[in-house]
Amino acid sequence: MVTNCESCSFYLVDEDRYGECQVNLDEDEMYRFMNTSYKSCPYYQSDDEYKIVRKQN
Repeated sequence: MVTNCESCSFYLVDEDRYGECQVNLDEDEMYRFMNTSYKSCPYYQSDDEYKIVRKQN
């Protein structure tokens, strides 16, 4: 599954319309992330705030 950063909860856009990923990685995680090839982001998390509600029904 290919992910779209713009629909991720870690993707934030500032007032200048500049968006960036705000996932908090430590030094080891950042090294692995930068030196490994991925088909989709392993840190992607849907920004669908109604997802939990749908599971409760």
